[in-house]
Amino acid sequence: MTDDATRSRHGVIYAIAAYTMWGVAPIYFKWLQQVPALEILGHRIVWSFVLVLVLIVGLGRLHRIKPVVKNRKQMLRLTVATFLLGGNWFLFIWAINNNHILDASLGYYINPLLNVAIGMLFFAERMRRFQLIAIALAVTGVLIQVISFGSVPWVALALACSFATYGAIRKRLPVDSMTGLWLETTILLPFMLIYLFFFADSAASDMTQNTWQLNLLLMAAGIVTTAPLLCFTAAAQRIRYATLGFFQYIGPSLMFILAVWVYGEPLATDKLVTFAMIWLALALYSIDTLVHQQRSKRA
Repeated sequence: MTDDATRSRHGVIYAIAAYTMWGVAPIYFKWLQQVPALEILGHRIVWSFVLVLVLIVGLGRLHRIKPVVKNRKQMLRLTVATFLLGGNWFLFIWAINNNHILDASLGYYINPLLNVAIGMLFFAERMRRFQLIAIALAVTGVLIQVISFGSVPWVALALACSFATYGAIRKRLPVDSMTGLWLETTILLPFMLIYLFFFADSAASDMTQNTWQLNLLLMAAGIVTTAPLLCFTAAAQRIRYATLGFFQYIGPSLMFILAVWVYGEPLATDKLVTFAMIWLALALYSIDTLVHQQRSKRA
């Protein structure tokens, strides 16, 4: 096997690992269901900050931080992206622990289509005909739910919009993912520490009074955050970004399975119609991407 083939194979393994970890993340957050979502977010920020700092020091990447911090324009954009990410993380945790895993799944199904739309609107990327049809189908699915059933999938839309906007901002920032994640957790750290020490008042807020199992679960938030990101970065370095995109459906598909068959969330008619429209849109989008890739190779 050639070096390129081995590299691609490893990239595929990393991609599957990353999206699988994101897909089964609800299991972890369900284990912490007794802890308020904002407290879980606080621990996610604190322990991610610690873990990523250890990795940065261990890999000798400290020198990458200073140029970003000294660039005021980059830091301003990174700060905006950070608060979008923090809001996305909080809403995701809240959704899982309040039995809205189906909505979270729907949000991350919508996300790739929203990325295409943002690329066209803000980055002057050309959109092919079937991509437009796919986006129109997704919009139609949401509108059917709103008009016919009178329910707005606000959790799904908020998750999709916040993460897509975060991705659009980060796309234009010349900051690698590990450095970016550490700076993002650094920006949020003071707010989370103030909350954890002065405002958090749940039964789990005092770690000295918790069981060691609960404390280990809370500290594991850093691994749950960092491990899939590192796998994703490793995959992105080894395979084409367009190829990587096909693996992104693993995450919401696993969430859907967990929601319906493990946690027993009801798949109501309005949600089923919306899911069907989104699945059709994603199938059309994926086929179009494959055809375009094949034509590009031949050209």
